[in-house]
Amino acid sequence: MNVLSFATQVGILLVLLAVLHQPLGAYLARTFTSHRDLAAERGFYRLAGVDPTADQRWTIYLRSVIAFTIVSILALYLLQRLQGILPFNQGMAGVDPWVAMNTAVSFATNTNWQTYAPEATLGFGVQMLLLAVQNFLSAAVGIAVAVALIRGITRSQTSGLGNFWVDMTRTVLRVLLPISVVGAVLLVVGGVVQNFSGTPITTIAGQLGQTVPGGPVASQEAIKLLGTNGGGYFNANSAHPFENPNAFTSLFEVFLILLIPSALPAAYGRMVGDKRQGYTVLTVMAAFWLISTTLMAWATAAGAGVGLGEGFEQRLGVAPSSIFATATTLTSTGAVNVAHDSLPPLAGGLLMLNMMTGEVAPGGVGSGLYGMLVLAIITVFIAGLMVGRTPEFLGKKIGAKEMKLVALYILVTPALVLAGTAVTVAIPDLAAAAPAAGPHGFSEILYAFTSAANNNGSAFGGITSSGPGLATLLALAMLLGRMLPIVLVLALAGSLAQQRKIPVTAGTVHTHGPLFATMLGGVSLILTALTYFPALALGPAAEGLVK
Repeated sequence: MNVLSFATQVGILLVLLAVLHQPLGAYLARTFTSHRDLAAERGFYRLAGVDPTADQRWTIYLRSVIAFTIVSILALYLLQRLQGILPFNQGMAGVDPWVAMNTAVSFATNTNWQTYAPEATLGFGVQMLLLAVQNFLSAAVGIAVAVALIRGITRSQTSGLGNFWVDMTRTVLRVLLPISVVGAVLLVVGGVVQNFSGTPITTIAGQLGQTVPGGPVASQEAIKLLGTNGGGYFNANSAHPFENPNAFTSLFEVFLILLIPSALPAAYGRMVGDKRQGYTVLTVMAAFWLISTTLMAWATAAGAGVGLGEGFEQRLGVAPSSIFATATTLTSTGAVNVAHDSLPPLAGGLLMLNMMTGEVAPGGVGSGLYGMLVLAIITVFIAGLMVGRTPEFLGKKIGAKEMKLVALYILVTPALVLAGTAVTVAIPDLAAAAPAAGPHGFSEILYAFTSAANNNGSAFGGITSSGPGLATLLALAMLLGRMLPIVLVLALAGSLAQQRKIPVTAGTVHTHGPLFATMLGGVSLILTALTYFPALALGPAAEGLVK
């Protein structure tokens, strides 16, 4: 691996994200605190019958999220099944019912797990009018929930957390759509395809008449990355030259993945009235990202030195592939520019660990921030026990009710991952979906459920998930892995909002600065390492020791 190339690309990303951190964070904060609606937003509210001035309790906010998600799943499923009669279907029939069900749940939960080959299964209409649109909407849901939690922290003696429909609409129209337009244009300039036809090619043997599928790729690629969605227009995802043609687009795509999640801590700091809070959260996120990216480059380079070839991105090299793989698993993106199944065992295990930490470095749009804030509350609780007083977080007491919600949040995803893996391994018909023998076969199954429950969407490609059994189990993991944490986060936000703010005293644990950042990082790592260590030991660690 070219160390200078790796350091240069990491440095470029850090500089660009640092420059945009506060400006974009300030814009996000204004978006969700402004009392003025755009004309387009007012038109939508009238059409949908939404009262934008209504302040929803956490139960109503949650009901809106659940209702929107259910309607999205049903609409996605039905229209996939009816693809044969929809416009721009490219002559393709309706999607298989199990695949359609899995895909509907996947895109509605911001997972974008793809148990199908897109260019051979979906026409332009479904790709552009269904999946790309859902990429905007599912990303907006995550940001809305994070904003609701911040309001719960900042508000006092109230039951209102804002309005879900307003938060989602503003996210789409003011944040995701304008940045996606700019991103899509830059991707087209970089060589990403944007058309409504295929591309005729001459094969290596000199034969004419073959056509490589095309389509509105750049427009879908931009929101796929910006919204940490991850579903590729082509089966090879961002390893396909039409989605990711060169070194510039590869680095730019990583930039899009990290842009909003890295700016949300600045918005958080502004909304709570203390920028130091945002800087502390960002410091922990950045430290995890930098350490993981460096370890990933080392593990991948070590494998490349002993003959890593199949599935490895030969056009770009080790550095871009390592940076991309780390970014996509430390967020809920799941896009890939290298086959994760072909990476060295320890590198693959590191990608799993990235997801197992809760994808908080910097995490998915919205989900990364609210995940980190939950971990911060745990850290405050532990610090409070150490000094012998009731823990407080930004003027709110963390009592038994709040800690029960936080504990359940921490336990939900590991329970889904480990239970799903255990059930699949125990049933021969399901385990056969991962034909690889020994630890690697176990790793493929463990990776699948880690990805599904954490709403990531990437996979070890050796596993086949299109059958009814595994498609259903993974769909359940995706749905519960998305909705149960949201339920707990909104319940926590509601509980905090009802409290009266208490003044800072000499015994208050400060939730900013190097000491708290170190504690937060340690708590985050220890919780995940202890939970998943036995499973990682059976899979990638065992395989790595053998090889």
